[in-house]
Parts: sequence; structure tokens; C-alpha cells
Amino acid sequence: MTIGFRILPAPEPAPVDLVRAFAQHCSSHLADSMSHLQAASGAIRPWHRSRGTLCGPALTVRAAPGDNLLVQKAVDMARRSDVIVVDVGGFTDQAVVGELMSRWALWRGVAGFVVDGAIRDLDYISAADMPVYARASTPRGPSRVGPGEINVPVSIGGMVVHPGDLIVGDSDGVVAVPLADAQAVLKDAQTLRDREAIQLTAIADGTFDRNWIDRALHSGGCAGI
Repeated sequence: MTIGFRILPAPEPAPVDLVRAFAQHCSSHLADSMSHLQAASGAIRPWHRSRGTLCGPALTVRAAPGDNLLVQKAVDMARRSDVIVVDVGGFTDQAVVGELMSRWALWRGVAGFVVDGAIRDLDYISAADMPVYARASTPRGPSRVGPGEINVPVSIGGMVVHPGDLIVGDSDGVVAVPLADAQAVLKDAQTLRDREAIQLTAIADGTFDRNWIDRALHSGGCAGI
């Protein structure tokens, strides 16, 4: 097996019920539940029309800058509801996902793409409902010679993604939830959502407690309070 040019076995997919449960939560609550470390940087942003939630297991691809041979293979390998997560090291001079690949992926039931690199064919992607997150767009197309790897750990906007991690994306961006931590993250995210609902009610009726700000300023030794 050639390191750097290989396809590894996929892990067992996350249970469907777990995927559905995470699809009910926003990326910001999930990021807060993981100390903000499992969220991609703001450079990875949505380019598609729909602003619903992307949620599914990660099918990871690490490819040579500007090359999409392994991305092409990943689309053919993908299980329904997989999110294809592509690491090309942030290289944006050549696109590795475009209209033809997106249409084929949609037909095969792929949930979406997350690309730490560039895409193209925005007339199609920006009008489509398939979630596509990327760093940039360019008309320059890819090479298709490799090397690359499938089902290996990748880095997306400073966020580490392992094969099978749950990917959740919305208008704010993308997070990756390790399956081993999924239940704990889900519980914390629900707690955050419940707490925020109480705060929103307090804002609406004018009883929102802001005393914590002065307490924090006093605690830090701020003058003039």
C-alpha cells in the first residue's frame, strides 16, 4: 500500500437516529459544546442556495493541490447521506468540485461537500440546494492524476476531521463531531438551546439580566465602573 495514494476502508456509519438528532442543532451550539475547537474557520463558507442544515457522516479525502482524482472516486464510493470532506491544503488556484460532480453526487444521495480549497460552476451551485462549503471559487479546473487518500484524517479550515465524524453545516459554517463524543455533545447542545430559549424570552419581555457584564469588569479590575 502506497502511503499518500491509497483508499482505506470506511468506518461503520453513524446511526440514522443520531444523524437526525444532530440535524436539529445549529453549528454554533455544537461548536460551543466542543470548546470551539471542532469548528472550521470562517474561510470555509457556504456557496449554495439552501440554508438548511447539512448533516451526515464524513467521507474524507486528502488530495494533491488542484487534483480531484480521489474526489471523483469518493463520489462513486459514497453511501447515501455521506458528506464528502476534501482537504487540498487550502489551495485555491484550481477547483476540485464543480457542476458535473455535484449533479452526480446529488443523484447518488450524497448530502454535500466541504472543501478546504476551491470550487467552480457557481451559476449552478449557487442556485442548487446541495450544500457546498468551500474556501473560494475559480474557473480553473483540476488535474486528475493523483495522488491522494480516502478515509484518512484531514484538516478543514483548522479543524481536524476523521472518517465517520458527523459533519454539521448551516449558514454560520461547519463543525465536525467525533462519534465517540457524540452523545455528550448532543446533551450539551440541548442544554445550550434550552438556556438560549429562556434568554430570548427574557429579551422579549425586557427582563434580560445584564449584571454579569459589570461583574466581569470588576473582576478584571476595570477602572471607571
